[in-house]
Amino acid sequence: MKVDIVHDWLTNMGGAENVVLYFHDIYKDAPVYTSVCARSNLSSKFDDVRIITSSLQGKKDEILNHKLYFPMMPQAFRKMELEPCDVVLTSSSSCAKQVNIPKGAIHIVYCHTPMRYAWSAYKQYLKSSSFWKRPLIRILIHRMRKLDLESNDRVDYFIANSTEVQKRIKKYYGRESIVIHPGVDISRFTMTEDNDGFYLIVSRFVPYKRIDLAIEACNRLKRPLIIIGDGDESKNLKKIAGNTVTFIKGLSQEEIAFFYSRCKAFLFPGEEDFGITPVEAMACGKPVIAYSKGGVLDTVINKKTGLFFKWQSVECLCEAILHFESMEWDHELIRKHAEEFDVPIFEKKIKDFVDKCYKEKHQ
Repeated sequence: MKVDIVHDWLTNMGGAENVVLYFHDIYKDAPVYTSVCARSNLSSKFDDVRIITSSLQGKKDEILNHKLYFPMMPQAFRKMELEPCDVVLTSSSSCAKQVNIPKGAIHIVYCHTPMRYAWSAYKQYLKSSSFWKRPLIRILIHRMRKLDLESNDRVDYFIANSTEVQKRIKKYYGRESIVIHPGVDISRFTMTEDNDGFYLIVSRFVPYKRIDLAIEACNRLKRPLIIIGDGDESKNLKKIAGNTVTFIKGLSQEEIAFFYSRCKAFLFPGEEDFGITPVEAMACGKPVIAYSKGGVLDTVINKKTGLFFKWQSVECLCEAILHFESMEWDHELIRKHAEEFDVPIFEKKIKDFVDKCYKEKHQ
């Protein structure tokens, strides 16, 4: 069975890019098609991957900011010529599912979320934009929605990365899907029962992550909080941080794993489609204190592997932290639960589903 892999863009590393690597682990000869690429920002695991970029890349060695090319991406994917294959396996939260499918191939889309800025987060995206940009954004998003819906005719099967995303696929696309949670490399993490007394966040600094809630809660309770990451919101977050809050950036994956292993609990105040970091924290046996919406409902067991809080407010998070501190936690149980999301399990589920779809077509 010949497989082609497609992904939105490869300009940095994140959970979606790891999914592409896991796809390539299963189908080692598969080329990876994408809109634009910056190899210097990718894991060395991509060194042996044959990456084929769209016309947007042109003669540029690297494109670091994919956002500049966003309005042209649908057309670029539609013009891409994929190698003849039996299955096109697409990883997408944006435009990749609009790719031109070779004749006779099955198209399976692993959906991280329907295009967030066009659908579930459209209002927030519009509100955060400059007033003079809003008319242009409305026109652009209307076009992107139209093309996004049209491309559903090119998709034979949808896989959702969480129950939350499965609901969005049904709501916005009117399509059924199965849920296969992304894989997490559990072997990178060591389970520890003791801790150094600090709470931890590992995140990009963007508004919807609601890191501000964790800072304000730890300011109020005078609890030590370490925040690992960087991003556009860095200046604003540092401005509100009290003297118990520490910011760290530029760490290796091994160094981040060490902080997971030494934290008291992991704070997750935002709403994510899936959320890799809570699973990484649980792989170290650490409980997760999370806002009770989105992907964490699939990954965290309330009062067993973590604790949910109902509202995105400082008061509600403070109450959850205090409640957490009054409880006893089984760190081995937490680690065992995280192992359910290990990479080999993910890869087997993907391979089994692709094989099933291929057999259905050729019966």
